[in-house]
Amino acid sequence: MTTLFYRYLHTLSSSPPSKSSIITYLTQTLGFPKPRAVFFVNRFSSTQTNPQSVILFLKSHGFNLTDIHKWVTKSPQILFSDVEKTLKSRIQFFQDLGLTGPDLGKFISKNPVYLSNRFEERLKPCVDIVKRLMLDDHNNENLIRTLRRCNWVDIKQPVVRVSANVKYLEQCGIVGAQLATVITRQPRLLIMSESDLKELVSKVLDMGFSIDNRMLVHAIYTVSCLSDKTFERKLDLFRSYGFTKDEFLSMFKKAPGLLRVSEAKLKTGIGFFVNTVKFDREVLVRRPSCLMLSLEERVIPRFKVLDIMMSKKILKKMPKFLNVMWLPEDEFLEKFISKDRNHAEELLLAYKSGDLLLQSE
Repeated sequence: MTTLFYRYLHTLSSSPPSKSSIITYLTQTLGFPKPRAVFFVNRFSSTQTNPQSVILFLKSHGFNLTDIHKWVTKSPQILFSDVEKTLKSRIQFFQDLGLTGPDLGKFISKNPVYLSNRFEERLKPCVDIVKRLMLDDHNNENLIRTLRRCNWVDIKQPVVRVSANVKYLEQCGIVGAQLATVITRQPRLLIMSESDLKELVSKVLDMGFSIDNRMLVHAIYTVSCLSDKTFERKLDLFRSYGFTKDEFLSMFKKAPGLLRVSEAKLKTGIGFFVNTVKFDREVLVRRPSCLMLSLEERVIPRFKVLDIMMSKKILKKMPKFLNVMWLPEDEFLEKFISKDRNHAEELLLAYKSGDLLLQSE
């Protein structure tokens, strides 16, 4: 198929292609049914459009033939764009945002329809709305990240939908930096139907959050990432360790990100805190963020250090581990690893490989 594409480019260099040659290209090279190929040619082709100039223009901007082939396969109308009137300004728009070279090629490859006629009526107005929401967005990094993660043009009336969803989120008290952050993390919130967005927020409110709760935005983000099935499965996981549904929801309200933690990590964490550290279940209910800490890099190594210090009587009394977990790294090292110079090397070794040492016992 790629060979046929190159052969087609070769024919372009000699003379502007006829409608019949374009139809042949669409059917034989790209695999379009002939009725569809004829439809595209009749709809988009005119005496002012020339696929040759389109391809040469794209090549002149550093796009390779493989990318161009993918684009016209997904969105054949690109071939019939007017380079001077439309295509050049569209490419320039993306370059002005900061997308250039290979990054621009990858971006368009994912959504080549962005170069089609839907650009002016759908994409550009949405970009303008989102750009106004971004705060301190150096080099448009967050804007570009947001654009990459959603298809902004294949939904009905995207501008109306995005505007309505922004307005609704602001009515929920999600404004400024919070709004910019949540749409960067979950841009789907802007393009989902207004009824779906309201249902999502309503679900979060039913869990005990309120509009004036600063954790509301984090809860909305978390619930938007989870299916109902996944949410119920995590509830069942906590129940299996003796937590009630009320305790589960209380933990979620204090640390909405808890439910984005994998089930495997939750199981390991709950097991370690309850069985090894001997935490009462109520401790985790009060401080659910403990389950979000890295077990391998922080929790287990620090517990191992304390365990060794107690066994060697370096410590007279076991410190409150709940506090030790949250100490800054440099403070933990100074307060415990360097506490006894005679054992500092051994303690540091245990700290660096604490997870392995604990598991080997």
